[in-house]
Amino acid sequence: MDRVPILKIGDMLLVSIQIDLQDQSVLALQEDLADKISTTGASGVVIDISAVEIVDSFIGRMFATIASLSKLFDAETVVVGMRPAVAITLVELGLTLGGVRTALDLDRGIKVLNSLTAARNKGASDADSVRVTG
Repeated sequence: MDRVPILKIGDMLLVSIQIDLQDQSVLALQEDLADKISTTGASGVVIDISAVEIVDSFIGRMFATIASLSKLFDAETVVVGMRPAVAITLVELGLTLGGVRTALDLDRGIKVLNSLTAARNKGASDADSVRVTG
């Protein structure tokens, strides 16, 4: 079975899906990504699906599951490069991919991820500066 490579770039992970996704490869990706986020402490994940030509309901649900899983490890997820046919198929299947942010391409996806992590870090620093007196 082919495995999807997961690259660490700064404090984010890049998943570039260049193979035909089968159920087993998607499950392996889910496990590999959870492990990689856990070991690296990455704050974000960009999943590039520009080479993905077709999806089914299982693979569509797995994108949402991967985003939820990333969130549990305190990492944001952005899916980039979705082809129009894939988007149409997901809509026809009734999959909204709740919680999954998307961007047209990798460059925009990285910008979205950077703004999400910056906003989260600002929120954390604001919370750290709150003092309780009494």
